[in-house]
Amino acid sequence: MNKWLLAVIIAFPFIELWGILQAADWLGGWTTFLILIVMGLAGAFLSLAEGRKVWGEAQKQLQNGQIPGQSLLDGLCVAAGGLLLLLPGFFSDLLGITLLFPATRLFYRRIMLNWIEKRIRDGHFRIGRY
Repeated sequence: MNKWLLAVIIAFPFIELWGILQAADWLGGWTTFLILIVMGLAGAFLSLAEGRKVWGEAQKQLQNGQIPGQSLLDGLCVAAGGLLLLLPGFFSDLLGITLLFPATRLFYRRIMLNWIEKRIRDGHFRIGRY
């Protein structure tokens, strides 16, 4: 897992740079720059709006005596999506948008739940001090 994560961390900026350079060739440098700025600002606004919705839902569940598990996973998706939208690049923006919209967020929530369940079944998931 660590080697895979390291490969993604190294390769992703190069892929983003390639995408920005391709867009600059097709659209022009200033247009590409403007699109990146607008996407960053829109991402910040959208992540704040979705974050408030998720936070309100978590508070409502806590007030009803429920554990806000789904809301916590949604909060992780919204935080990751907002961060990806703030990063310059078109591929990170595309991934960030899918993390923010509730309809596509279901896909990522299922992936996280499957990962958590697998870790619990294998005995690799601990809560608390190690």
